Amino acid sequence: MKFFYHPDQERHAPPTFLLRGRPMPSPEGPIRAELLAAGLSSVGLSLTAPTDSDSRVLRERLTRIHTSRYLTFLETIHARWRDLPDAAETVAPNIHPCGGGYHYPRHPVGQAGWHLHDMACPIAADSFSGILASAACAEAAAEAVMNGDQTAYALCRPPGHHAGPERAGGFCFLNNSGLAATVLRERHERVAILDVDLHHGNGTQDIFYHRGDVWTGSLHADPDDFYPFFWGGADETGSGDGAGANVNLPLALGSTAPAFLEALDRLIEHLEAFRPQALVVALGLDAHKDDPLAGLALETDDFISVGRRIAALDLPIVLVQEGGYPTAHLSDNLAAFMGGFTGD
Repeated sequence: MKFFYHPDQERHAPPTFLLRGRPMPSPEGPIRAELLAAGLSSVGLSLTAPTDSDSRVLRERLTRIHTSRYLTFLETIHARWRDLPDAAETVAPNIHPCGGGYHYPRHPVGQAGWHLHDMACPIAADSFSGILASAACAEAAAEAVMNGDQTAYALCRPPGHHAGPERAGGFCFLNNSGLAATVLRERHERVAILDVDLHHGNGTQDIFYHRGDVWTGSLHADPDDFYPFFWGGADETGSGDGAGANVNLPLALGSTAPAFLEALDRLIEHLEAFRPQALVVALGLDAHKDDPLAGLALETDDFISVGRRIAALDLPIVLVQEGGYPTAHLSDNLAAFMGGFTGD
């Protein structure tokens, strides 16, 4: 099993995000990678950087899940933003096309509002390098599995499952799990994405909602009361070619392991009915009771059970790190999952 992390990911280090109208220290920073790496090390696992990939291949793969203008925005917005009079150091929107806009603007402020869904995605001078390095880890893990490894893990930060075709949100810019599935689709006709993060993977859902070749399933805190609020209902089941290929199982706030694991078992039943040939796991660890964004109440040992259930699927699997934010338990949560997953 290979484990990937690129040191360039540290170049994206947002100091703050907006929470309930107040600037707060961002929980999504390089310290996350340090804690997750420590969790792997505690069970004898170590990270390696992916070999330099062909940037043209990565860009082409990303255009299968994101629009070209969105990718251009991410790459160029900071320089164009800083050219504005009295612009802040980081890109942050002050207007959004709520309800949907009809006109795509040329101005950087308008484009920031179009593409940055919320105030959790500030873009600094070096952010794009870090964002791209995160995606490259997901690509490398998927390529390892496509080329014969049974399992690979990508320590992706920033995470990705809230990133839609041309929208960033919830700390996410590029959809790393969607990218991994895109790579696997080059070898397999049917691929599944199983999202066990605290939050609904709304970006992943949006990317594949009309497709029948990639099944998407998510269990998460109920969006009636929790981010991302506007996606994640049980009635969102896909449309067109994707009808029936999207499954959401929202859980009541504060749900503990019995409800979580029962929902995971039901989600796996749906997944197995799809008969995938390979699997991407959007691995969130933020369902832990002490996570700073807590909405569910798992204990560390519960991640052992999560790992065991997923490993029992006996499929080629790419594990893509999504949420899980700094606490005294984050390292142990990943170690517990890996222990259950590997049987150690």
